[in-house]
Amino acid sequence: MEAEIPGRSRTPEPPGDAEPPGGGPADGEPRPHRKGASVADVRRYGQPPGLKDRRNEEHWAGRLYMRDLSPYFAWIALRLGFSPNQLTYLMMLSGVAAGVVVSLPASPLWTALAGAVLIQLYLLLDCVDGEVARYLKQTSVAGVFLDRIGHYLSEVSLLIGLGFMAQGGWESGGWAELGLVAALGAALIKAETDNVVVARVKSGLPADPSGGDRALRPRSTGIALARQAASMLRFHRIIGAVELSLLILAAAVVDRVFGTDGPVAVRALMVAVAAVAVLQTLLHLVSILASRRLK
Repeated sequence: MEAEIPGRSRTPEPPGDAEPPGGGPADGEPRPHRKGASVADVRRYGQPPGLKDRRNEEHWAGRLYMRDLSPYFAWIALRLGFSPNQLTYLMMLSGVAAGVVVSLPASPLWTALAGAVLIQLYLLLDCVDGEVARYLKQTSVAGVFLDRIGHYLSEVSLLIGLGFMAQGGWESGGWAELGLVAALGAALIKAETDNVVVARVKSGLPADPSGGDRALRPRSTGIALARQAASMLRFHRIIGAVELSLLILAAAVVDRVFGTDGPVAVRALMVAVAAVAVLQTLLHLVSILASRRLK
């Protein structure tokens, strides 16, 4: 029941000069200086084999189109001298800005459209920072940490922004509070995932449990079936930044087309998102406790 993690691409690479599986470049292979790199060089060194196949880390939008576009922007970032962490900070800024823009007391259609564009920029930068880091051999634990914080901030900001959009402006009320509830749920889901690693390391265990995907499956058959059904339905995706930004835009379009008295579609989306966030928080916790991840 874990949500997909968009572009967690700053994971430190394994040491050594051995060529990775799939015929990719060896880590010690010399590469052109950043200002002399080509787009093909960025693809070769910044997108290692299997990057698009990471099931729980690569977002569907990354596989579908963003990883095809990102090398061009990574090439520009290399030429302009951006560091990986600077790009991650820009990613954070675009994600938070999306939530702020969505919350503005202005035309919901235009704020929703601007928010969706900013989230696409957030996704692009989330791909580019990792590609630049790998090209420059500057992958780091700090980069992974900043990347995760960026995802927290972006999803929480967008959910809070949706609450204020449903409220109709920057004022207190039930809809704004529902946005805060949904944001808390989204943050807790990520905290539950991250704290599996924290709990294992503090207990002297390796960060990743042995057994691969088998360790993720609950020991109870009933819970395992429920987890599989929830995974197939993908309902948890509506609280992800990319999917949510598109749903907000769709709801704003519906309200505009049908000329509803107030943001009816936006409010319906807010209720659905809050319900999914609360339910997913509980299901995700049960799934972790019922699996072998804490063993």
